[in-house]
Amino acid sequence: MRNQLLFIITLLNFSLMFGQTTVSGVVTTNKNVPISGANVYLEGTYDGASTAEDGSFSFETTESGTQTLVISILSYEPHYEVGDVTYFSNLKIQLQESINTLTGVTLTAGTFEAGDNSKVSVLKPLDIVTTAGAAGDFVAALQTLPGTTTVNEDGRLFVRGGEAGETQVFIDGLRVFQPFNATANNIPTRGRFSPFLFKGITFSTGGYSAEYGQALSSILLLNTTDVPDQDKTDISMMSVGGGLGHTKIWGDESLSINTSYINLAPYEALIPSDQGVEWNSPYESIAGEAVFRSRRDKSMFKLYAGFNHAELDIAQEDINFEDYVRFGLTNNNLYFNSSYKYYFDNDWSIHTGGAVSWDTNAIGVQENTVDAKETATHLKFKARKIFSSRFNLNLGSEFFTVDYDETFTSPTDGSFQNDFSDRLWAGFAEADIFLSNQFAMKLGTRVEHSSLLDSFEIMPRVSLAYKPGDKGQFSLAYGDFYQNPLTEVVKFAPSLGSEKTSHYILNYQYVGDGKTFRAEAYYKDYDNLIKYDTEMPQFNSNFSNTGSGYATGLDVFWRDNKSIGQLDYWVSYSYLYTERDYRNFSARATPNFAPKHNLSVVTKYFVTKLRSQVGMSYSYGSGRPYDNPNTAVFMAEKTRSFNNLSFNWAYLIDQQKILYFSVNNVLGFKNINNYQYANTAGVDGVFERRAITPAADRFFFVGFFWTISSDGKSNQLDNL
Repeated sequence: MRNQLLFIITLLNFSLMFGQTTVSGVVTTNKNVPISGANVYLEGTYDGASTAEDGSFSFETTESGTQTLVISILSYEPHYEVGDVTYFSNLKIQLQESINTLTGVTLTAGTFEAGDNSKVSVLKPLDIVTTAGAAGDFVAALQTLPGTTTVNEDGRLFVRGGEAGETQVFIDGLRVFQPFNATANNIPTRGRFSPFLFKGITFSTGGYSAEYGQALSSILLLNTTDVPDQDKTDISMMSVGGGLGHTKIWGDESLSINTSYINLAPYEALIPSDQGVEWNSPYESIAGEAVFRSRRDKSMFKLYAGFNHAELDIAQEDINFEDYVRFGLTNNNLYFNSSYKYYFDNDWSIHTGGAVSWDTNAIGVQENTVDAKETATHLKFKARKIFSSRFNLNLGSEFFTVDYDETFTSPTDGSFQNDFSDRLWAGFAEADIFLSNQFAMKLGTRVEHSSLLDSFEIMPRVSLAYKPGDKGQFSLAYGDFYQNPLTEVVKFAPSLGSEKTSHYILNYQYVGDGKTFRAEAYYKDYDNLIKYDTEMPQFNSNFSNTGSGYATGLDVFWRDNKSIGQLDYWVSYSYLYTERDYRNFSARATPNFAPKHNLSVVTKYFVTKLRSQVGMSYSYGSGRPYDNPNTAVFMAEKTRSFNNLSFNWAYLIDQQKILYFSVNNVLGFKNINNYQYANTAGVDGVFERRAITPAADRFFFVGFFWTISSDGKSNQLDNL
């Protein structure tokens, strides 16, 4: 019996020995560097091993048939081998590095971001509106960033040699058709939006995503807050008006409302303008905004609405008239924006929405009147698929409509009407490809068709990024951009073609230890620019798309909020060289809005003992070109340099009450924006001129800001 048992055990041992399969191989990186400590196992079994120092592994299994071999280790993508287990011998396996969304490479060329959800932000959420001299207007604060130009008589964004009309503004991905308040000539405007409603800002100075179009120079993306943190009320009492804001939360729904009233009459009575301006009725406006939000586990719905009514009556000096020239304006603007996001279980998400805008202007110039109305809409659908940590796809379509009508009435010449309608369709597709934690690319294209221009344009976009170390990286970007002619032109010449520019950008960025450094070189090639043969676009002008130009330069940004306790500062410098042959230019030249050098220094210091935040900002712009008809060379002379030192002081009366004071151009620099020359020469053959200057050298502001919130701690310091 004992011999029989030994015989059976021997047979079983032989059968087990001959039924086992050895699984073996070597695991390395894609650069053939051995990986030790990787887990190697057959899926659904206990059979496996770990790789040795040389990356080798070996283990035996009794499994047979088709199996799945899994190789995994932290920081690398899992690898799978599927096949008959007898094939898993002497394998040579290379693992791909996994993409780390926190420390991996990002695509930053041409883009400044501010927001809680931004992985690499050079600015904190709404941080820029604490800038001295901005007076709560974040568009004015953006002018302290590199790539922008100081054009203080305008107030809009001029970016890298582009006009203000070359920048577009979007709220939650949807176009804002009239983002700035209406104003008079040489009186700076402000953005229509309250900074309280936005969680983040993306300011692209070039090379932006294929998702956006109709902007030759840049885009400004504003994202409203998804979920407010608490119920609160904000009260503002200012030397130029007042404001009231309130946020209410009901479970997954919330509503934020802001209203404001601005009236410059008391200020003008106390500190009147004395430089070529007489206010018959100073600027007065009433505005309101509201955001409703509804959030679910997989979706977010937002409804934004904004209304603005503004009016002014001003008389301005003009070299060609003995008396001041009267200009009156009444503007009404209504804007709605609705967006919806839904996230599916299969890593698909959709983002759809629409925006509609109504804008009317009643203008009086001397005895003439202009009544203008614009109705515009934007419908958008976007889908996003996350195939893996290495590949994301965005694609979508959008549709724009614009209907414009204008009536000009003169007591002597009667009435003239100008109008146009456009229907523009666009489609876009863009892929984010992460080859490793060090290298990524964005490839995209955009197509557009305009019914008014009867044109079809294709716009390729590409961005590359390489991260050689933990804190620094390089980026490259290229893109073609088209934009329809502006209203001032297309209302007279609807048959013109689109204007075009191509962007080439090289960027380096370092972020770490509370410090940020950016340096960006760029080149912009303009083509098909609009030209005409009269002083201003008018019904009898001869229009063409024969204009061209270029802009090249270097932008540098440095920020440090750690080296000196309680001190936060940034320095921006821009070098710009640009020339254009467009509009009514007689030769290619640098436009008046494009000084060669721009410098901004912004500081913010919190004095704990005084419960105060003190801020100062200094802006410098080299002389701006202008044309002197008394000389032979076109646009050959320059104004004196622009200088502006501004100061602000915020004192916390208590945690939720702030007393705020600011003064713009505290040293009273006598800045000159341009010169206006007489239309005809005098008896001595010389064209007389006058300097175009700000309406006042300084602007003073005093405000009291009170927040009432459930936590008893929130205040408006970050919005001042």
